[in-house]
Amino acid sequence: MNKKTLIAAIGFAISSLSAMAQTQPIAIAIHGGAGTIEKSRFTPEQEKAYRAKLKEAVEVGYKVLESGGESLDAVTAAINILEDSPFFNAGKGAVYTYDGSHELDASIMDGRNRQAGAVAGVKTVKNPIDLARSVMENSVHVMLSGAGAEQFAKQQGFDFVDNSYFDTKHRYEALIKAKKKLDAANKTSKDYQAAHQALESEYKMGTVGAVALDKNGNLAAGTSTGGMTAKRFGRVGDSPVIGAGTFADNRSCAVSATGHGEYFIRYSVASDICARVEYQGKSIEQAGKEVIHDVLMPIGGTGGVIIVDTKGNISMPFNTKGMYRASKSSSQETQVGIFKND
Repeated sequence: MNKKTLIAAIGFAISSLSAMAQTQPIAIAIHGGAGTIEKSRFTPEQEKAYRAKLKEAVEVGYKVLESGGESLDAVTAAINILEDSPFFNAGKGAVYTYDGSHELDASIMDGRNRQAGAVAGVKTVKNPIDLARSVMENSVHVMLSGAGAEQFAKQQGFDFVDNSYFDTKHRYEALIKAKKKLDAANKTSKDYQAAHQALESEYKMGTVGAVALDKNGNLAAGTSTGGMTAKRFGRVGDSPVIGAGTFADNRSCAVSATGHGEYFIRYSVASDICARVEYQGKSIEQAGKEVIHDVLMPIGGTGGVIIVDTKGNISMPFNTKGMYRASKSSSQETQVGIFKND
């Protein structure tokens, strides 16, 4: 090969790589929880505020991807916005436990290598998703809980807040209503399990999460929550459980879930969806629909998921009246939804 031919070949290779970089899709989807979300419960001002916060979160995450950032960074950035908002059951807007405090859970997963980090039952860490990521990157473990997780956070130089930082009026009112219902049920039965099952689903769900695909083709997923209203005994839901509330693998897809956590744990919802994509060759739309509507719905499992695959496709199925959600990709402008018909 002569010099001119070699130069031409190098130029062609560079232009081809540049074209590939330009055509590599990027995508992000977020959720702020699913449940009994009806338009009649919102004033026009409230609905506008919720939509604006969802739009802000997805666009903050997308800017990370657009500037060449990693999917993990996009997921973390988007979830931070939602954790810092009193609108959602995570961080500042977390629900109350039965005893009147807050216990927070979160997890994150890297699709490149299935590395993952999670925390459960933390009480004084402002942004649990950041601590989950630190567990993934700076510890030899996957999940840390309670006082041990907070000890690790202190070692890692995290800032702490008082548990009262997470207080919000509307979550406290929800706790009072839930406890009244539990107390009324306990008068006819001393069975705590039966009494708790009698609570409406709105008390049992609420989460935030994000999934993303970056320009290098890497997927990531993250989920953060305050858990279940009036939860007791150190209850932990699906959000910090890898394979249940969070899953990401570059061979299939990335998933973040929201719903009644006990069902999502027992049916390994997030990993089941990705397994159907990887091993059965199904689209994320088909796999998500099967798990959310055909597997969970018949046995009383309410909720939804957000999914993104390696091609930048996005799917956000849910079997409830609504799900706070938003998405954006290199082939799709920002979309924001709350109700089923959005």
